[in-house]
Amino acid sequence: MRYDSITDAIGNTPLLRIDPSVHRLRHVDLYAKLEMLNPFGSVKDRAAWSMVRATIEDAGREGRTVIELSSGNTAKALAVIAGMHGVRFRSVTNRMKVPEVKDLLHLIGAEIEELPGQAECLDPTNVDDPLTMIHQQVGSDPSYLHTDQYYNPRNTQAHVETTGPEILRDLDGNAPDYFIACVGTAGSSTGIAQVLRAARPDIRVIGLVAQKSDFVPGIRNIDEVHEVGLFDPEIYDEIEAVSADEAIDGTLELVRRCGLLAGPTGGAAYHGATRHLRKVDDQLEADGAGERRTAVFVVCDRVESYMSYFRARRPELLGDRSGPRVTATAEQVAAARTLDPAQAAAWIADAGPLVVDLRGGFAYSTSHIAGAVNVPDELFADLVRGGLPFPRTRPVLLACPVGEQSRRWAAVLTGLGHPDARSLDGGIVAWRDAGQALERN
Repeated sequence: MRYDSITDAIGNTPLLRIDPSVHRLRHVDLYAKLEMLNPFGSVKDRAAWSMVRATIEDAGREGRTVIELSSGNTAKALAVIAGMHGVRFRSVTNRMKVPEVKDLLHLIGAEIEELPGQAECLDPTNVDDPLTMIHQQVGSDPSYLHTDQYYNPRNTQAHVETTGPEILRDLDGNAPDYFIACVGTAGSSTGIAQVLRAARPDIRVIGLVAQKSDFVPGIRNIDEVHEVGLFDPEIYDEIEAVSADEAIDGTLELVRRCGLLAGPTGGAAYHGATRHLRKVDDQLEADGAGERRTAVFVVCDRVESYMSYFRARRPELLGDRSGPRVTATAEQVAAARTLDPAQAAAWIADAGPLVVDLRGGFAYSTSHIAGAVNVPDELFADLVRGGLPFPRTRPVLLACPVGEQSRRWAAVLTGLGHPDARSLDGGIVAWRDAGQALERN
């Protein structure tokens, strides 16, 4: 194959049949769409090129800057494409949680602006969130080419025009019985599902979201996906949650057993697919009719950019034997003690707990509860690996953006033996919305 431009190499990725001895499904042929083999490393290459293809040359002549609210693969692909055309690229994000991606964006030449926002995903209803304000401002600023991945129909259309038809072609014109996809911006899952459903109306489409209080790169949780402009719940027959542990387990199986250097998003898709299809497979076995089913999932990107993600959650995978991973079960998280803002304010006044703010340093410096100490979520994980980090004699109130991580860490502290660790329900957002006082460094 010969190309005149690297963008010509976007798409036409392989559809790989996963070895049945690995997934152990007896009556299901499971295929992986290997979007990790796109030239910039992810499924977002298609959306990025689709969103700027018609305008990038004009943007260069007019001296405009491409801007996107992204902290991951979309930003990476846009940064490369913008650089190829001599155009500046600016990434704006509330939270850049994977440092390797940030380093790579700097290497490519991107400008990065990190904001003290509350959520990684754009929430257009929260007019006070810095990310929302910038989203509104750049839309009317002619100096920017705003690709707007959460709302741009070219994101979905990239997969209607390419990814979906490629799957049909590689399955000899037949749509699979099942399509399982992680939901981020919802562009790829929506576009592919539209094509497959047009070919086969009874296809089952399974959307996978991140479990609440958990972080899986590239996937929104069930609350966040409803804030994404391209998300349409009617696309999916079922929506299921995947935990970070399950995503890592799936990644390990793809990497170690299938020869696929897939990232945790692909691992989540694989784990969610096999988990869902296990029930289908068992029913087919019980029926004994010899029928087979076909399923497709998407491997979104590559593993190399997520070493810090694995180190934070499974340090032993990277040879770190310094201590066991400390976590909490779903039952422990559900049982964690929480306080609404009014109750928390009263408890602070009466009991004087140690208030621990789990947000990043920038968000903390912008506004925090008086007297709170700042221990960002990632550092807190290292802290508890050494045992209970606070004296049992002093109660602890944990606060994070929206109350999910703080609840998980309250459960962890309780599991380590702290008698009175509590979480601020709704986080700093709820505290602010309740009119409670915040101070600034």
